Amino acid sequence: MSAARFGYDEDDVARRASGRKSRPRTKTRPEHATAMPARVVAVDRGRITCRLTDGTQVLAVRARELGRRGVVVGDRVGVVGDLSGAEGTLARVVRVGPRATTLRRTADDADPVERVLVANADQLAVVSSVTDPEPRPRLVDRCLVAAFDGGLRPLLVITKTDLADPDDLLAAYAGLDVPVLRVRRDRPLDALRDALAGHVTVLVGPSGVGKSTLVNALVPAAERAVGRVNPVTGRGRHTSSSAVWLSLPGGGEVIDTPGVRSFGLAHVDPARVLRAFADLLAGTSACPRGCDHVSEHCALDDWVTSGHAEPARLDSLRRLLRSQDDGEDA
Repeated sequence: MSAARFGYDEDDVARRASGRKSRPRTKTRPEHATAMPARVVAVDRGRITCRLTDGTQVLAVRARELGRRGVVVGDRVGVVGDLSGAEGTLARVVRVGPRATTLRRTADDADPVERVLVANADQLAVVSSVTDPEPRPRLVDRCLVAAFDGGLRPLLVITKTDLADPDDLLAAYAGLDVPVLRVRRDRPLDALRDALAGHVTVLVGPSGVGKSTLVNALVPAAERAVGRVNPVTGRGRHTSSSAVWLSLPGGGEVIDTPGVRSFGLAHVDPARVLRAFADLLAGTSACPRGCDHVSEHCALDDWVTSGHAEPARLDSLRRLLRSQDDGEDA
């Protein structure tokens, strides 16, 4: 009996005999010309909350054609499917736009795999408390390095200044060209609101320093969970489990992030670490060629001895540089 009688030829028979599908898989991907533009405002366990240009928020999943490309808070995306925002509906993210900036970190300094935390922010507010929990200057330094590396303008926010004098902490950053805001729990946040207006600002800092308290004061509808500091360890609990994008009533956007206990910089070229230490940068002009700023004969020792910068700043820089070699994290 002829195979042609049934509408297929010898090649079809061979394909079926070998186990191959009769319809070869195409590499052509759908263009999704009708995809609606949106902003990713939250990502939680594979579910992506997107805000359309008209303000409607839809829940979506990542489309298969995106491959392994991740989607993070702040991404500009294209979405298709049910865009009503009604409960129980689900759309698909089919396109991720170019990222103007990224805030990245690694699990530790020995981990070569970097993780993008947020995209398309233009300002990074590093939040540190004066006390309860005690400040961690080296973690602050790491966040500043990540800001400079990612193209974000850094901002230092010191909380709980009504409980302790912040002058010693602020002295360590006096030589940096970084705006500093002091926050008291018994005073309005007018200065902070002004600094955030017109910007997309990421809030980063350890648990317990008051990020969620600030967010709730700035955006009352946010209702972010607030935790307490453990009296034994001196560290706060992780009250925020994922990053979230929030619009400020007076203009501007903030991205609240979970508390961090480490900030790996394996993805940062050591030569760029110096960009976060403007008070030391000028002193490197006298360094010998190929100076790693850690070994002997580094001109930064004389620079600090001459009073151009605080010894603690040079110590912090060198700890950062050494940590990228031996995996030590802050």
